[in-house]
Amino acid sequence: MTDPAEFAHQLSRQTRDVLNRIQRAAHAPMHNMSAAGARAFYEKAAGVLEVDKKPMAREEVLTIPTRDGQQIQARLWAPSHDRLPVLLYFHGGGFTIGSSATHEPLCRQLASLADCAVVSLDYRLAPEHRFPTAVFDAWDALAWLRGQRLHLGLHPSAWAVGGDSAGGTLAAVSALHARDQGWSLGGQLLFYPGTTAHQDTGSHARYAKGMVLGEATIDYFFEQYIPTRSQRSDWRFAPLLAADHAQVAPAWLGLAEIDPLVDEGVAYADALRMAGVSVDLEIYPGVVHGFIQWGRVEPMALKAHADAAAALRQWWGDA
Repeated sequence: MTDPAEFAHQLSRQTRDVLNRIQRAAHAPMHNMSAAGARAFYEKAAGVLEVDKKPMAREEVLTIPTRDGQQIQARLWAPSHDRLPVLLYFHGGGFTIGSSATHEPLCRQLASLADCAVVSLDYRLAPEHRFPTAVFDAWDALAWLRGQRLHLGLHPSAWAVGGDSAGGTLAAVSALHARDQGWSLGGQLLFYPGTTAHQDTGSHARYAKGMVLGEATIDYFFEQYIPTRSQRSDWRFAPLLAADHAQVAPAWLGLAEIDPLVDEGVAYADALRMAGVSVDLEIYPGVVHGFIQWGRVEPMALKAHADAAAALRQWWGDA
């Protein structure tokens, strides 16, 4: 990973320090690893810059059936045993790495700040499970949670979807799916989601090298997940290409200023607004892709956590 000098002045001091430390560590690039190796590396590194894990009154492992007869797991965290609203969360990782464990501190943080339950899904990963398996796992989990909310002691109608990066893509397409099914979803919480088919925006060109997530890593992830380029025009991979965004759930988008994905996040916010959807867009200055998991060192991460929780509380009102 490199830190291009022309962008160094845009970085916050904290983010610049993190990038310098990553550069000094001189780890092998993730795109040179096997999928298994990349997963192991990410699992080990994910919590280093995270906030401390908030204590929760409820911690449960859930088992969810899928349409192909398999079972996947999810983890539930809640700050109380009350009948709380619930956020179904999809972790990031290019559809190839990441898990409920890598995003546990973040999910606990959101549960604490928003006073809600968070269900974090371990959807199946590529290359063992290519597109659209992750999408179907997300949709199956959404349908299952809708039917199980009362059984789980959760609020019967206050719910939302959310995710970061690839998980933000899954949240966006799940919100579209919920609309198509006639399910009244409270909102969609999208941290720097992928929304386009071919990574050809200006920000992809500007930030192709370095900045944690660059062109080589993005290509690596998508070669694992969706290697046939013609498939990338499927709206379930690129929700910006959905035929209609009208009447989808309200959206909150939190983007990193210095991120290949920032332009497509803005484009998605614009598409939703043009369709009459309520949208709150925040672009956090001086930070890069992945910053929401840097809460121990980057103040913008804490601000993003608080802003996201405020959006959840607003959607749910007095639920």
